[in-house]
Amino acid sequence: MGIRALFHLLLVLLFSALASTHANTEGDALYALRRAVKDPQGVLKSWDPTLVDPCTWFHVTCDADNRVTRLDLGNGRLSGRLVPELGKLERLQYLEVYMNNLVGPIPKELGGLKSLISLDLYHNNLTGTIPSSLSKLTNLKFLRLNGNRLTGRIPRELTKLGNLKILDVSNNDLCGTIPTSGSLSKFTEESFVNNPRLEGPELMGFVRYDVGGDCK
Repeated sequence: MGIRALFHLLLVLLFSALASTHANTEGDALYALRRAVKDPQGVLKSWDPTLVDPCTWFHVTCDADNRVTRLDLGNGRLSGRLVPELGKLERLQYLEVYMNNLVGPIPKELGGLKSLISLDLYHNNLTGTIPSSLSKLTNLKFLRLNGNRLTGRIPRELTKLGNLKILDVSNNDLCGTIPTSGSLSKFTEESFVNNPRLEGPELMGFVRYDVGGDCK
């Protein structure tokens, strides 16, 4: 075998090994989610950890490099929790887990999903605060967290999301004031309504003020 052919073979083996490593890492991350939820309708039945490539699983979309780019788990009657391992899906663009019965916090590790375009967690029973780490999602266009039980302030760091086109945090229990600078300045009252403890010019119609230190 010539040197050039040997070099080509080594490259093929290297890329194959890298692809397998990524598949194992992403498969492990997805299987962590499967273990953390109850699935009465068998939505995740095909998520078999003995299969090296998670791209063969239902509701999982991958790119040409067999990297996970989309999870479509909306309206699946899933209950349980989101897991921090989801932050390992480096090329994930769409995380769609809306209209389920998920509880617990939004993992701060989701802020590591640098390719994310859409984060749809609406109509669950999620609690805790909106992680400020979501401000790292510079490609994010759609952020829908409405219809949960989220508390605390709207992180001011979210004003850095320059590509954001849709924001909906309505129907939660958020408090404090509504950030009005940067990307959040373009959203109307509809994005924030039905948070009884939330104050701000978009809702109150006058100069924004802070409600103090009792916002939790």
